[in-house]
Amino acid sequence: MMNRIVIKNAKIVNEGLIFDGQVLIENDLIVEVGEVVNASNAECTVIDAKGNFLLPGAIDDQVHFREPGLTHKGDIESESRAAVAGGITSFIEQPNTVPNAVTQELLAQKYEIASKSSFANYSFMMGATNDNLEEVLKTNPRNVAGIKIFLGSSTGNMLVDNEAVLEKIFSSTPLLIAVHCEDEATIKNNLANYKAQYGDDIPVTAHHLIRSEEACYLSSSKAIALAKKTGARLHVFHLSTAKEMELFTNEIPLKDKKITAEVCIHHLWFTDEDYTTKGNFIKWNPAVKTAHDREALWEALNDDRIDVIATDHAPHTLEEKSKRYSEAPSGGPLVQHALVALFEAHHQGKISVEKIVQKICHNPALLFQIEKRGFIKPGYFADLVIVDTHSPWIVTKENVLAKCGWSPFEDFTFTSKITHTFVNGQLVYADEQVSEVKAGKRLLFER
Repeated sequence: MMNRIVIKNAKIVNEGLIFDGQVLIENDLIVEVGEVVNASNAECTVIDAKGNFLLPGAIDDQVHFREPGLTHKGDIESESRAAVAGGITSFIEQPNTVPNAVTQELLAQKYEIASKSSFANYSFMMGATNDNLEEVLKTNPRNVAGIKIFLGSSTGNMLVDNEAVLEKIFSSTPLLIAVHCEDEATIKNNLANYKAQYGDDIPVTAHHLIRSEEACYLSSSKAIALAKKTGARLHVFHLSTAKEMELFTNEIPLKDKKITAEVCIHHLWFTDEDYTTKGNFIKWNPAVKTAHDREALWEALNDDRIDVIATDHAPHTLEEKSKRYSEAPSGGPLVQHALVALFEAHHQGKISVEKIVQKICHNPALLFQIEKRGFIKPGYFADLVIVDTHSPWIVTKENVLAKCGWSPFEDFTFTSKITHTFVNGQLVYADEQVSEVKAGKRLLFER
């Protein structure tokens, strides 16, 4: 039977406009968008948006869902469930699972797992190492998001530090190269200095001084210089400093940019002052920096030097995060609360609703050349989210869906709530419940 759904009484947000209207879905596609749609020919399910915002589903270009090998922290099923509850309908997952996704066979295994278990649409990055160039070059640009390179060590120890290898990768692949930029030598020197002072009891308040502004800037500036030299298509993940903003431009449209930039929710929300109360629960790599850095990130996001917003969702268990600073891993769960956090920033006057949609829906689709997603248009897949901006709720351990069971937003009252999430025309989240319909599909790319 044909699946036909009409969403009515919606404030539709698309391509810089907000307008009252309706959307008609047939099977997995949007077939009509307008003030009134033609839904009289056959029986339809009617969803009343009640005057709330209707957005394209958010596309998260950087998550760590921990499968295979680290499934005590999270897995594709549990974390994609949390994602759709947070209005994220597509994700791009990173290769630092166990084993690392650094061969085509291991990459294919992750796609196989997701095909059976994902509530959201999915793609997986191919991982680069110092010695797998041949495997990297086999990557299919049609059905793989891109290549991931760790230029600074993080969870999974996939550091690529051979400069000749880096140049070869940058000059050999037409695929988008996404990079984690932190200078390893700088971090090691900083860490040694703090160890000399504190031994193994370094305070977490030193995290942003160990993984410092200098470490970030040195690495990202080198990566950008190499991309300019080789002509590579470079995307710099999770920027965290004001200084790095000088490396990016807003003088050309996104479609013409060869070098693009991402910022994550935690770098827009927290500052170093929060370490005293949140401790390791806001320990990320790159580190949360100062209020000045946060202000500069917001400015660059709004003036289009920064192109996309992501989460870097990276769960660890409560036990792991409760260890002392030197032993606690970096990362935290964010997919369930990212979109409502952005709407909180909207209420605070930091960003418009149109800009939220540009940065977390439209631009990831354009930047990765994702086929038929990221917009509310006829012929596009019906990945859609309804947001009620006046429905306060409190984050508690009981309503956290990530497998790790905690959130850095615990005890915070959000003003906005996700009321409905559709993935490929299937209603996968409503009434604060995720359905058991695993509607996710493999993302394809127009390359």
